Amino acid sequence: MDAKWRDQWALVTGASAGIGVALAKLLAEGGTHLVLTARRRDRLEELAANLRNLHGIRVEVFPADLALRGAPEEIHAFTQQKAIAIDLLINNAGFGQYGELPKVETPRLLDMVEVNCSAVVHLTRLFLPQMVARCRGDILILASTAAFQAVPYISTYAATKAFDLLLAEGLAEEMKPYGIRVCALCPGSTESEFHAVAEQEEFTSKNPETAEKVARTGLKALAEGKSYVISGVGNYLGALSQRLVPRRTVTSIAARMFRPTKKR
Repeated sequence: MDAKWRDQWALVTGASAGIGVALAKLLAEGGTHLVLTARRRDRLEELAANLRNLHGIRVEVFPADLALRGAPEEIHAFTQQKAIAIDLLINNAGFGQYGELPKVETPRLLDMVEVNCSAVVHLTRLFLPQMVARCRGDILILASTAAFQAVPYISTYAATKAFDLLLAEGLAEEMKPYGIRVCALCPGSTESEFHAVAEQEEFTSKNPETAEKVARTGLKALAEGKSYVISGVGNYLGALSQRLVPRRTVTSIAARMFRPTKKR
């Protein structure tokens, strides 16, 4: 892995599974020190121990649930207490939920917005001033190929990822004068726990990308100064070809693809 962030500190949210674990491993290979956060302490501690032993880096663990409004402040306070300057912020945590909106529990929907959108804004706002003061820093925001169109039956999730994509693209231009790079990573179907958590395993691609491949694509694009990147040639062509078709048609096609085939 490129040692772009060697001896610097990166904060990775959602670091207990999937793309978050892959990002942590790739950064550790390049000599980056890590602050790992997610809900599950046991997974974080196990990953941290492995990365310390393999790569001799420093790893701090801070369990937190980003569905709770105060979690970003707690994470930021933890880094300040440890005198850690975060040079790379990775807003990776997020989840989806399959189903017709009236059939999904309200707390589940609101937690999704909190984790996928509010926490991303909050953490970014907390760590950006320090980056601006140093005229140095990088931010990677996990969006999705779902960010490029409405997707019935995961409507809220797709909307949150559209938010993340537009936020990253806007910030990328805002922060250029300060030497800070911002990039949205837009993966398609990926080998992770995402589909099981979202209860949409029946719609999982038969050829998902590996989490490592997605993570490597995101870090490379960020280092190159891109404001967004779509992981996978097929995903790239699929996302951009939609610009040639009326939006209503794209949504109608997506609805047929995701419409339930059995009672839920």
